[in-house]
Amino acid sequence: MNTISRRVAGAALAAALAVPAAVAATTSASAAPFCGITWGSGTKATSPSLLWRGRVTSARAGQHACFDRVVFDLNPGGGTLGYRVRYVSAVTGPGSGLPVPVSGGAKIQITVNAPSTLGTSATTFSGWRTFRQLKNIGSFEGYTDYGLGVRARLPMRAFVIVDADGGRRLVVDVAHAW
Repeated sequence: MNTISRRVAGAALAAALAVPAAVAATTSASAAPFCGITWGSGTKATSPSLLWRGRVTSARAGQHACFDRVVFDLNPGGGTLGYRVRYVSAVTGPGSGLPVPVSGGAKIQITVNAPSTLGTSATTFSGWRTFRQLKNIGSFEGYTDYGLGVRARLPMRAFVIVDADGGRRLVVDVAHAW
C-alpha cells in the first residue's frame, strides 16, 4: 500500500471510529433531564383521609432557576397534612364540581386536606417561565382547592415541610422544561 492510500485509509478509519463516539455523546446529552429533574407529571398525592386541623393561611409563589414554586402556609394544628396535586382538563370547584376558568396551557388542581377561611382570589404571573395564574377556589368540608395554570404539562413535585412552630407548608414545584 502506498503512502497516500495508507493516509486515506487511516483517515477513513479515524472518521469511522469518531462517529459512534459523537453519536453516543449527543444521545446521552439529549437524554439528560432538564436541571436533573426526574419528577414526572403524574398525580402527587397522599391518602385522602389524612387531614390537618390547622388552617391554610396564605399562598405565595417564587421563581427558581429550574422551576416555579407555590407554597401554601398552614398554621399549627393536629393530624397529618394530606394533599392531591394533579393535572386536569378543567379545574373544578369544591362541592359544586363546576368548572373554574384558569389561564394557562395546562391546569393543575391542588387540594390541600385542611380548611381555610381565606376568600376566593386570583393571582396572575406576568413574565414567569412556567406559572400563569393561581386561583383560590375555596374550601369545602375541610378541604381547600386551588387551580394553578401553567405554560404546559411539565414535571412537578409536591411535599410537606414541618415548621418549628408546628405549622406546615405544602410546596408545589413545576419545572420550566422536561
